[in-house]
Amino acid sequence: MKEPISIQTPLDDRIVETLRAGDPVLINGTIYTARDAAHKRLFDLLQNGGELPFDLAGQVIYYVGPTPAKPGAVIGAAGPTTAYRMDAYAPALIAKGLKGMIGKGSRGADVVDALKRHKAVYFAATGGAGALISKRIKEVEMVAYEDLGTEAIRRLVVEDFPAIVANDIYGGDLYEEGLKKYRRQ
Repeated sequence: MKEPISIQTPLDDRIVETLRAGDPVLINGTIYTARDAAHKRLFDLLQNGGELPFDLAGQVIYYVGPTPAKPGAVIGAAGPTTAYRMDAYAPALIAKGLKGMIGKGSRGADVVDALKRHKAVYFAATGGAGALISKRIKEVEMVAYEDLGTEAIRRLVVEDFPAIVANDIYGGDLYEEGLKKYRRQ
C-alpha cells in the first residue's frame, strides 16, 4: 500500500491536481458535515440566490450524521454516509467552489463530470469505523440547521483524518477499477 499523502484544507487546484484515485490521504484542517436534508437546503438556497451559511470555496464536506458525544468527547461515532444520496445536489455545490467530499460508495456520472470540470475530488472513508474516525476530530462547532439534529451542518477540525481518493479530476474511479480487477479474476 502507498504511503498516505498529508493534505491541508482548504483545498486548491494545485493540491487536487496531485491526487489520483487510490491514493491514501490524511486530511488536516477544517471540514464541514452535511447529509441529505442539509444538502437540499444548501441547493435550494443556491437555486433561489440565497447566501450559504459558509463559503464553499476550497472546502470539503463530510457526509456524516455523528452520534451524540459521550462526556469528555468532542463528538460521538462519525462514520461516513452513503454518498449517492447527495448526487442530485453535489454538482451545484462543486460548481460553487466545493473542492472535496467524503463518503462511502460510488458516485453518479453527473458528479464525476463535475469533479473533472471544476477540479474537485471525492474521498472514500471506511464505513463501520465511526468510533475510530471520531478520534481524528479535534473540534466541533454548529454552523447551520441545528433543527436537523445529527444532519445539521457542523465545522470539524480534523487531524490526520484517513481517507482514500475514490474519484479524481482525471476520471480515475477507484470503485470502477476494483470492479474491473474483480471481473478479470
